This record gives sequence, C-alpha cells and structure tokens, in this order.
Amino acid sequence: MYGKGIIKGLGVTLKHFLDTYIDDIRMGKKRYSDEGIEYRSSKDVRGLFTVQYPEEKLPTPEEFRFIPFLVYDEVEDGEREIRCTSCGICAKVCPPQCIWIERSEDPKTGRPIPEPANFYIDVDICMNCGLCAEFCPFDAIIMDHDYELAVYNRFENNIYDKEKLLKPAEYYLDIRPLNYQIQADARAEKEAKKAAAKAKKEAAAAAKG
Repeated sequence: MYGKGIIKGLGVTLKHFLDTYIDDIRMGKKRYSDEGIEYRSSKDVRGLFTVQYPEEKLPTPEEFRFIPFLVYDEVEDGEREIRCTSCGICAKVCPPQCIWIERSEDPKTGRPIPEPANFYIDVDICMNCGLCAEFCPFDAIIMDHDYELAVYNRFENNIYDKEKLLKPAEYYLDIRPLNYQIQADARAEKEAKKAAAKAKKEAAAAAKG
C-alpha cells in the first residue's frame, strides 16, 4: 500500500512519545538523576532518550580520550613528584606535532635533569589520538575526560603549559580506575622482579665471599 512506510515510521515516533510518559511515571524523579541519564543513554530506553545538555550530561566511558594531562604523585611535605622525565617520546610520536618540551639542565654541570622545565600542548592542534599516552614509558601522560574547553581567545587559553597540564595521580585514579590499576600492577611486578634479581645477585656475592 502506498504510504505504508510513512505510517509505520510515524507509529514508531508515536510509540516513543507514549512510552516517555510511562517511563516518567515509572521512574519519577530518578529520570533526571545520574541513574536516569544512564538509562536514557542505554539500549533499554523505551521513551525519550534526549539528554538536556548542559544541565544533563551523558556518563563518560573510561576509554574516552580528550586533551592529555601530566601526572604527578604526592610525596612528603606536600611536594610534587612529576612522572615525566622529558624523554621526548610523546613529542616524537605525536601525529600533528602539538607537543613540545623544554628540558631542564643542572646549572653547574649542564647535564640534563629528568624533569621538564616546561611542557606545552597546543590543544587546538591535538587530535586526541592517545598515542602520547600509549607510548609513554613512565605513565606520565594520560588522556583526560574534560571536554568542556570552549574559550574566546585561543592564543591566550589553548596553549597549555606544564602547570596547566599537571594533575595528581588521584585524579587519574578517579577518571580511569581500571587503567590505573593495570599500570600500577605492571609497575609493582617490574619492581618485584628488580628486587628479586638484586637479592639473587647479593646472595651470590655473599656465597662467593
């Protein structure tokens, strides 16, 4: 029958329209909570699935990638220990070349210090590919979840320096708990192997002595 497809399509729209009211009655105020928003973004939603951004926001998946940040660990007396050693691997593998690093040097010897004097990322060029985080051997650079970065002046606001990029390891744990644990376990295993090799070497030396 001519027009049957149009009627069928309107029927789907009508069904979602009516199911919205059923869902509203069933969920009540929970519809506008985090639980309700998660339900509306799932495959099980029956009625309205529109999210009223920015008042409502979809839950961010752990593997979501946006502008990277630098991780630091809290040490004694509130001091920060930056994981980055300014090795430059992230800058080398970056496809759009949006990362550049100023290395630190010992003023007495002129030898490099394993910490960047400054670290810059042009966030307008960054393509959020995550290669910098993937290739970093020290888990020092991680892809962020913060995507609300609109500004009026890109030259004043969108070239991030070291201080703007630095975030604590606790923040990393909060946004990427599974990845954090995997990397922490890998580091612990590596340290355990080092300790075992050292103990074995010391035991062999003691046996010879």
